[in-house]
Amino acid sequence: MTTITAEHIQSGHPGADAQPGAELERVVSFLSELSLEIDTALDPTTPNPHLNMILHLMRGHIEGKLVSASSMVAASRVPYATAMRKLAGIQDAGLVEQRPRTKTGKSFSLHPSATLLERFNELAGRIDRIASGAFGGGAPAQDYFFGGSYQPGQAKIPPPAALPRPVKLPGGMRILVHGDPTFLVMGNLKRQFEQLVGTDIHQRAFSIDRLREEALRNASRAKSRYDLIALDLPWLGEFVAKGLICPLPDIMDVERLDPSDFHTAGWRAAHWNGVPYGVPSQTTPELMFYRKDWFADEGLEPPTTTDRVLDAAARFHNSRAGRYGVAWNAARGTALGHSFMMTCAAFGQPVLDLDRIAGGFDADHLEGRPFRPMFDSPQALAAAEYLMELMRFSPPDILSMSWYERVRPYAAGKVAMAYGYTLLAPYFELDDSCPAHGNTGYLPHPHGPAGAPIAPVGGYVLCVPSNLAADRVQDTVDALCVFTSPGAQKLYAQNGSRTSPRYSVGADPEVRRLSPIFELVDQMSWRDELQFWPRPPIPQISEIIGICGHELHDMLRGIVAPEDALARVQARVEEILSRTVT
Repeated sequence: MTTITAEHIQSGHPGADAQPGAELERVVSFLSELSLEIDTALDPTTPNPHLNMILHLMRGHIEGKLVSASSMVAASRVPYATAMRKLAGIQDAGLVEQRPRTKTGKSFSLHPSATLLERFNELAGRIDRIASGAFGGGAPAQDYFFGGSYQPGQAKIPPPAALPRPVKLPGGMRILVHGDPTFLVMGNLKRQFEQLVGTDIHQRAFSIDRLREEALRNASRAKSRYDLIALDLPWLGEFVAKGLICPLPDIMDVERLDPSDFHTAGWRAAHWNGVPYGVPSQTTPELMFYRKDWFADEGLEPPTTTDRVLDAAARFHNSRAGRYGVAWNAARGTALGHSFMMTCAAFGQPVLDLDRIAGGFDADHLEGRPFRPMFDSPQALAAAEYLMELMRFSPPDILSMSWYERVRPYAAGKVAMAYGYTLLAPYFELDDSCPAHGNTGYLPHPHGPAGAPIAPVGGYVLCVPSNLAADRVQDTVDALCVFTSPGAQKLYAQNGSRTSPRYSVGADPEVRRLSPIFELVDQMSWRDELQFWPRPPIPQISEIIGICGHELHDMLRGIVAPEDALARVQARVEEILSRTVT
């Protein structure tokens, strides 16, 4: 069982060793062992060189190991001349792709083609049904699981295919990312993705504030140190206004990405003034996690409104017993700033005077118009007072609690409810020793009287820095398409990620079997509950988040009243919005 902990993230070390494409690996192992048994148990018998070579090729693809023609021949279990003819037949059938390893092209590696990956994926499902029917004896199919569940009408996504031409990036590919579970999974799969793109991958991970600082520092260099940078969704306007990232239409055919497959809110959030500047690498809404078993035992309804949250928190809170009602982001600075903006949205009001549209507010058209901050509104005051009420039922260290700290006590069974991004769910979904494992329900943000159910969209987009050397751009784009493809996103999910920016991944039956989150997020998207307007990505948003997080922290500490704290925020943000972004 893969377990990812906050300590692993903070220290930069991955969790337990991941098994890339574990389900596909099972069917390859099963067929390899079965083939060996048939070839050796009966006499006389004839080896199946086609199958043996294909299984060897698939295993190399799964394990990220180089496969050559000579290793394919060795795996065939037939004489050399026969094996070479059979290998040529496999290549003629379009099942194998060659990729040059040298400039002369005389040395090359072999990789499964997209056709082979698709056919093998279908084969896995058929083997599952055959084995279940032959040996299941009425037992559930998962007891004889070799390649994934079979649900008519839901297509399984095949593994990502290697690029036919390896990218040529001297020194390897360099990526700047956030130190969260999804990007850690990408790091765990480093060897496999190096085989897919054909070059070394160097990934640097930072905390959210340090990530922005490093991305801005990189922009001041004559040549970018990174081929790709991950940007938090609210930063997009700032990086576009400062000319720090490339518009995607200037460097690629955007249709290569299959834009309609991305969750609508996540894809729209990657745009500025109608132009896409990044590709969603993870779409992770912030939800309310709650203990279904505790609520059932007490006969309580799920906490869909802020009043229900407070009622349930009061019921479960027992500080003497070390049990608390709710955990959330209350740490000074960025963490609390994000929380307050999302809470304002739950009470029906964005922090700026955005235009109201069907389904919420317009965050698609932000360029070139003046904004008025809305921290002096009744809804902002109601949101602040709600956070003050939450303080009564929160853990004692709530004022230093941020992204990971809020989920740890929830996972440990000390907290009844926690606000958290889906990317944090692996802390308890992948650890069956956690009391919250298998007992967690997921809801959009509980809303106030004037609000509606919404799930504020978080996550990161991968962008190409505008100061990237011109001779690296096209190869970087090719790799970007691989990293954000449905096959890659499915692989992240199979190895512990609980984020997915694509509808097709959430609909994949093998992915849905991993966690209820994927289907729920798809449903929220179809219901238009996924929204990015709670944190409108104007160029000044990072400063505004910081101001909220500092001024309102004094409010939570009891130093200033909610009205006074909001008045200070209003005045400071008005001053910021009067300046020009530089």
